[in-house]
This record gives sequence, structure tokens and C-alpha cells, in this order.
Amino acid sequence: MKESLQSRLIAYLSSFVTPERLRKMRSVLAERTRYITIALEDIYQPHNASAVLRSCDGFGIQDVHIIENRNTYEVNPKVELGTKQWLSLTRYSRSEENTSAAVESLRSRGYRIVATSPHAEDVNLEEFDLSRGRAAFFFGNELDGLSRELLDSADEFMKIPMFGFAESFNISVSCALTLHHLVHALRATGIDWHITDEEQEVLLLQWLRNSIKNCATIEKKFYEEESDQ
Repeated sequence: MKESLQSRLIAYLSSFVTPERLRKMRSVLAERTRYITIALEDIYQPHNASAVLRSCDGFGIQDVHIIENRNTYEVNPKVELGTKQWLSLTRYSRSEENTSAAVESLRSRGYRIVATSPHAEDVNLEEFDLSRGRAAFFFGNELDGLSRELLDSADEFMKIPMFGFAESFNISVSCALTLHHLVHALRATGIDWHITDEEQEVLLLQWLRNSIKNCATIEKKFYEEESDQ
């Protein structure tokens, strides 16, 4: 079977990174998942926003959904340490109220909308049922938590048990705790949580582009050589 143009481009660009770098990319892709995804609503502290990205990368979560209503999502490079380039970030910022667009988009892709909140009727993190299908976990901003619109739209609620005076954890801590438990629980099930081979190829191409200096020029040369054949 003839190799696709995308596969040939990947092979061409792969020669511009070290074999060790390429092996690392492929090994990370084999551990990526879209079964669980994270959505952040109106986060305004760059430190927290960046720490969440680092946690998502570390636990193998590929997609992060960013809702910008009143606050612009800003990243601190000293905190995220380059992890942003390995993640798929989807921003919702076209209007003053973007929460509904995020909910509709995720639900259309088969995700349960899970509000993380210590105040609603909910299930503890350790009791969350992963077998019921894909889940998108929404985290609210540092001051107000999740909006009323999101809480009204949620399919389920989840909380992290706490035993002190504080009502909630810092958002970046909450996200890390949630992912630590759920990712390890997911891998212990028989659920196929991997991304598809096709998705891996698309991401690998993007990662190569992000990693290679002057990649646009190199890619242009590839297409010129292809047209000459």
C-alpha cells in the first residue's frame, strides 16, 4: 500500500531530530489519552494556569480546554517549562460568555460534563465511575469557582474529600490530585484509553514542526521535491 503524503512528510522531518528525540516523542504518544480531558473556566493567575498544563502533560492528558470569559488565559513559561507545545489547547473566547460553547463542543464529542465543586451534591474523587464513558473535568477560577451556567449544565459533580478548615484546594493542586487518581485508576481498567494511530500521526507531525528550527523552510523543500517526482 502506498505511503500517505503525511507519512512521507513525517519520515522526512524525522531526519532533522535525533533518534533519541524521535523515540521519546513516539513513547509519549503511546501513553497519551483523550478519554479524560480538562476544561478551565476563566482562570486569571498565570502560575496556576501554567501549573495545570504541566500536570496534564505529566499525566498524559492531551487536550486542555480554556474558557475565557472575563479573564485572558496567560501562561508563565517558567512554570509550564515548555509543556504547552506538547498539548492540544482549545480556546473559547469569541464572546463574553463562552462556557456554553465549550460545554456543547465537548458534549458533542461524547464527553460527560463533570463539575469539580466542594459545594454541590457530588461523588468523591475516589468513587468516580470511569466506566460510564469519556469525561471532561471543569475547574473554576481561583476566586469564584465555577460559574452558575456551568453548574447548571453539568451532568455530574465531583469533589476531593477534605478534612481541614479550608473549603477547597488551589486549582492547580486540585487538578493534579484529580489526574493522579483518575489516570492511575483508568490504566487499571480494561478501558481502551489510548489515542488512535491516526491521532498519533497527526500529533507527531505537529510535534516535529514545533521541534525543528526553520521547519517551514524545510517543509517547503519537501513539497518541492514531491512535486518533482
